Amino acid sequence: MCEDRTDGAADGATPAPVGLPTLASLDEVANLVTRRRGLYVRWSRGPQCDLPTVTSTDDLTGMKLPGLSATPLDIEDWWGQRSAHVWVARRLYDYCHLPRVKDSRTRPWILHGRETARGPDNEPLVTDVEPIGWVARHVIDEACRIVVTLPGRWGPMDRGTSA
Repeated sequence: MCEDRTDGAADGATPAPVGLPTLASLDEVANLVTRRRGLYVRWSRGPQCDLPTVTSTDDLTGMKLPGLSATPLDIEDWWGQRSAHVWVARRLYDYCHLPRVKDSRTRPWILHGRETARGPDNEPLVTDVEPIGWVARHVIDEACRIVVTLPGRWGPMDRGTSA
């Protein structure tokens, strides 16, 4: 069982678990992504819950997977000179529905790791995990504002809303 150890949050937001810094702006996340490769965002209850086993569970089958399911943050070459902010906003936005549909304690955190396999949804499964930091809630809100103002039909990867 995962034990929640938290610091109080002065702004009324969900308290951040002890020992991991919080990335407080989209600029900070985008700058990190442009300076370092091998970064991922994971939506979970945090490293204190994930690192003892470094496994994920496939929701459909219940099968244990050999690594943490995560979204890669590395900017692909085909993205060209487009905005790193838009790239990062999209990556953060894709799973922003998880706290609502899975567990209200689910939060995004950035990690560095090594892709060891692919899961049943073709998602990277990551091992050799180094936690980097939590992503503040207002950063996710900013990412959502950016994505919904872009042209095209964008939406989070929420299968529950599909027909």
